Amino acid sequence: MSDGFAVSVVMPDGSKQELTIADTSYFTVGRDPGCHIVLPAPAVSRIHLHVERVTGGARVVDRSSNGTVLAGERLYDTETLLAPGEDLRVGPYLLRISPLAASEASATPEIRRRIHRSLLDHLDLASLEAADMDAEVLRPRVVQALQQIVSRFDAELSPSTDLAKLVSEMTDEVLGLGPLQELLDDDSVSEIMVVDPNTIYVERQGKIRLTSLRFTDDESCRGAIERIVTPLGRRIDESTPLVDARLDDGSRVNAIIPPLAIRGPCITIRKFAQRPLQMNELVQLGSLSAAMARFLQRCVRAKKNLIVSGGTGSGKTTLLNVLSTEIPAGERIVTIEDAAELRLDQPHVVSLESKPTNLEGCGGYSIRDLVKNALRMRPDRIIVGECRAGEAIDMLQAMNTGHQGSMTTTHANSAMEALKRIETLCMMAGLDLSPRAIREQVAGSLHVIVQQTRFSDGSRRLTSVTEVGQLGEGGELALDDIFVFHRTGTGASGEVLGEHRTTGYVPSFLDEFITQGLIDGGEFL
Repeated sequence: MSDGFAVSVVMPDGSKQELTIADTSYFTVGRDPGCHIVLPAPAVSRIHLHVERVTGGARVVDRSSNGTVLAGERLYDTETLLAPGEDLRVGPYLLRISPLAASEASATPEIRRRIHRSLLDHLDLASLEAADMDAEVLRPRVVQALQQIVSRFDAELSPSTDLAKLVSEMTDEVLGLGPLQELLDDDSVSEIMVVDPNTIYVERQGKIRLTSLRFTDDESCRGAIERIVTPLGRRIDESTPLVDARLDDGSRVNAIIPPLAIRGPCITIRKFAQRPLQMNELVQLGSLSAAMARFLQRCVRAKKNLIVSGGTGSGKTTLLNVLSTEIPAGERIVTIEDAAELRLDQPHVVSLESKPTNLEGCGGYSIRDLVKNALRMRPDRIIVGECRAGEAIDMLQAMNTGHQGSMTTTHANSAMEALKRIETLCMMAGLDLSPRAIREQVAGSLHVIVQQTRFSDGSRRLTSVTEVGQLGEGGELALDDIFVFHRTGTGASGEVLGEHRTTGYVPSFLDEFITQGLIDGGEFL
């Protein structure tokens, strides 16, 4: 008895999400990202509910600290049978759970594999000319062949199977990226996370959700990975079981396969926005205040060296892209990234991308190699997508030797931690520099650290804008917050409440804003 469940989730804002959890006899609901259904609200426990299929329906086991409301009664640490049509209230969410009947299940993985083998025999790919292998030419042939093949399997498919949808899914699996194709086409999805071929999560509006999509098997998932990396001249196999790549639209892809990935091939895709955000849109979203936006724009125009700091998925690259729009069109810009994500509209931009070594361990070019080379390219500004190794020292030297207004990002949870991380990365360069010498380099190079944070409700905000001061007598760098985000509480739906405030600290370079005509003498920021 493992056909799965249909789950309807009514969100706190009244919107509804329909999920299908197939081929399983149980599922979990909770705040933990490992749950089948993730409900990110403080009133939801880490693992709130365990739902399992029983004869005639479903059994609900409450494992929460706040309880679950069923038929007007609150359940605590108990189990009960769920009657058809009954709703469960979990924190601010409303759930309706229905076990799927066998006739509602889609084509089984075994049938899909047989359809796929029949398609390969039908097309006889080895006999096709190279010109016929183009996806636009091949797709109509594949669709026509699949329609004929699927009709022959009609007796083995359930009466409710959507044949057109099955043909479309199988076509995407053969020529595209399988179930990922519709997620890539969905502009509301910002990240795609394939845990294993049967478990695919997405991020929408900063919140992670389980989907009902899946690959047929490990082999079809591996095929999707190979279709991504092969055109880029990269490979993935047992000897090279992980790879970083990007799609044609710039989306960043990380893939890892067994033996490193125990549950099967794992894919993470950070989607590339088709239209980059603008500063005013970030203000409207509440990511920063209008005063912060004006200050950062003036910092870029006044050629202050910036570091955007934050955790994974906090929006560092997005903010870096927005800040770069303020660079004057007449300047020569060199961008350096592991996977090209920045989109600058200025006419004079040189975009460089690192390259991994080949199978013989040769031919690789690191971020540090590219930073060193960029110094010979007469740039006005250098933008490094992320400092994560010894290139940090080269970046600091570039900032301090005529390439003012340069920018980069780093992984850290606060401005102070960002400085410590930069110091550690500089030590990775292999140069015989003392910690104090590195701090002096930092003090003479960096001007502003912008801290970006992703909160529990999925929102991304600037939590501080900090000036880097001079080195103190004790060898410690001075940091002075100019703006901070003050959190005031949590809303009924789990949303983070707060406001951006000025600290009253006057930046040491305010007079530069005035002399360059960026602000009036009587204006503070």
